[in-house]
Amino acid sequence: MLDDVTTLEGVPKIAWEYRLGNRCALEWILDQYKEKKPKDPTIAEKFNTYRFADYKEQVIDLLQRVCTVSVETMQIIQQIEL
Repeated sequence: MLDDVTTLEGVPKIAWEYRLGNRCALEWILDQYKEKKPKDPTIAEKFNTYRFADYKEQVIDLLQRVCTVSVETMQIIQQIEL
């Protein structure tokens, strides 16, 4: 689930297997673009201006592209291992 109205569906299982270091590339993107609430109330009030909704279309496009690259890379890796 990306937000309250958008759900991530149809991602091939193999796409989740592609890793950048120890993290799945898709998980990394989801983590980087999620809204985070600062613990300090002053910082949260004055400087927390990021809203996922403002970037949702770009994030969905990025996820689609990374998913394609992840699947293709994993297919190449599987062919090499044969």
